[in-house]
Amino acid sequence: MMDFEDFGGALTDKPLSQAEKAAAVLLAMGKNVAGKLLKFFTQAELQAIIAAAQTLRTIPPNELAQLVNEFEDLFTEGAGLMDNAKVIESILEAGLTPEEVDSLLGRRMAFQSYEESIWDRLQEADPDFIATFLTREHPQTVAYILSMLPSVFGAKVLLKLPDGQRADIMNRTVNLKNVNPKAAQIIENKVVDLITEIEREKNSVGPMKVAELMNELTKPDVDTLLNSLEEISQDAVAKVRPKIFLFEDILLMPQRSRVLLLNDISGEVLTMALRTSSSQLRESVLSSISPRSRRMIESDLQVEMPGTNPREIAIARRAIAQEALRLAGSGQIILKDPEAQAEGAAA
Repeated sequence: MMDFEDFGGALTDKPLSQAEKAAAVLLAMGKNVAGKLLKFFTQAELQAIIAAAQTLRTIPPNELAQLVNEFEDLFTEGAGLMDNAKVIESILEAGLTPEEVDSLLGRRMAFQSYEESIWDRLQEADPDFIATFLTREHPQTVAYILSMLPSVFGAKVLLKLPDGQRADIMNRTVNLKNVNPKAAQIIENKVVDLITEIEREKNSVGPMKVAELMNELTKPDVDTLLNSLEEISQDAVAKVRPKIFLFEDILLMPQRSRVLLLNDISGEVLTMALRTSSSQLRESVLSSISPRSRRMIESDLQVEMPGTNPREIAIARRAIAQEALRLAGSGQIILKDPEAQAEGAAA
């Protein structure tokens, strides 16, 4: 690490601070050389240099010569000290990544942030929902949107489109030319409206409250209630079902999320929750824990416990489901893998 103190003692005229001395030397030597030195400073030191460069006073050549010492051959009078802020920015760009420069200068890439807020946030939605939205749009618009979506999510949406439209949209996407900026802006405004609709639906109080109530019930009770609700309104079921997570839905979780969830669940709770469970669900849980824990739980499950209270099993399962909801709420796990959801619903 290069310390500010390495630049010597106070000079003539108004004494420069250590950060000002560092800024003066960097400005004098040019961005290519100065950029190579940046890695020897801490981030706090770089921020201090930037601040000093923006208010740096005029430095006479003789005073600057004392600062640069061994770099005096690189110094020429008037070496960019008239526009210190721009010069120090160019030096930073020569030695640091764009993200590091933005962080130090306190600026954000607004356009990039905007793009991410549209296309990356859109992939949080249900592919079926997005496909339904796209079927109402012109095929060329659909092609543009698919070209902008993250590849994995875009592929899922493509498969949800009607068979008769899929080939045409793929052909349009392959042959997509540079889109007129005004047309792109109109499409992106529609996507922003769609995201707003998705988020409004996601945060709707009614479906969330019903889902919270059902999350306290057993799977047979939930299935009965959903079937009754479906007779009245399939739309209401479509809003509520994605917010419901029961112990049995562990089958629908991505493996990595399942491992993270079960890692901190005690063996006693897992053993109780797995009693009377299906062999498929049992294997899904046991394959996500350590071999040692698996052996212990399998040994406990082999012991018949005719006196086990079904309520104790329900409590254990609910505890695991609630922990899954908590972890999902903090963004640590994914509750339902879209590819496994259809298979799990049919099981």
